[in-house]
Formats: sequence, C-alpha cells, structure tokens
Amino acid sequence: MSLKRAFLWCWIGGMVLFAIVVALGMPLVLTEVPGGILDHQAAATAAEVDRIQAAWRSAGLWNQAAIAMAGDLVFIGVYGIGCVLGGLWFFLSTNQTLRILGIVGLLSGATFLLTDYAETISQFIQLWRFEGDDDLAGLAATVRPIKVAAWIVATLAILSALLLDWRSRRTA
Repeated sequence: MSLKRAFLWCWIGGMVLFAIVVALGMPLVLTEVPGGILDHQAAATAAEVDRIQAAWRSAGLWNQAAIAMAGDLVFIGVYGIGCVLGGLWFFLSTNQTLRILGIVGLLSGATFLLTDYAETISQFIQLWRFEGDDDLAGLAATVRPIKVAAWIVATLAILSALLLDWRSRRTA
C-alpha cells in the first residue's frame, strides 16, 4: 500500500471513528454530569473523577463509559497515525507550502497521539479501578489542552494540504 493510500485510509477512517466515539459518549452527557466524558477528561482531582463515575454508575452507564473510552483509544491510534502519515506524505512533496504543512501535520499528529493516549489511558485506569487517582487525574487534565490544540492544528494542516494539493493538481 502506498504512503498516500495508507494516510487517506487512516485519516478518513479516523474521522469516521471520531463521529462514532462522539455518538458512544452522548448517553454519558445525559446524566447529572453535564459534560460527560469531557468533564471526566478535565477532572483534575480524584474526588471529581469519583463524583463523575458515581453519576455514571448510578445511571447504569459505567459500561457505556468503558465502551466510549475503548473506542477513543482506537480512534486516537487510527487518526493520529493518519496525521503522521499524511504529514510525512506532504513533507515529501516538491511544493514548499505542502512540505511546511506536512511537517506541521506530522509533528502535531505525533503530539496528539502522545497526549491523547496519556489522557485516555489515565481515564481508563481510573474507570476500571472504580476510583479516582489524583496523579492520573492531574495528568489527564494537564495534557488535555495540549491534546486539543494538537488535534486542531493537525486537522487544519492536513485539510489545508489536501485542499492545496487538490487545487494544484486541478490547475496542472
């Protein structure tokens, strides 16, 4: 499989998985915890994690949270690898702008992979233990803004590179 094909399969597949993970997490928002998974990600203390997980358990949604987090782990890998592969593919271009967008996509995709895995694995461990942990909650809350920024930058870099590549091929 070519680098371009692998990139497109992973990146587009990651976008599809993102939509699925969002759908899987929606029932968690319907409890008394307004942000569901997002609140759990931002919870910087064991006490807050315990409060959120207790709400999920009392609403019978613990399994749904576990499924959503497991789905998130798959999404992170597929989409993050897609960004890295896309960044590499665009970096190999002869077009200087595509090369710059490629390195931005590659670096921000790698940052997304590392930070989102750190966050989600920290969450998952706490969920499986049925107990919050200050260190894990603090780690997840600390890397969350970095993860969000890396995801946005990687997505915009890849979208911009795809558009620029498409336009340059169209006019050639």
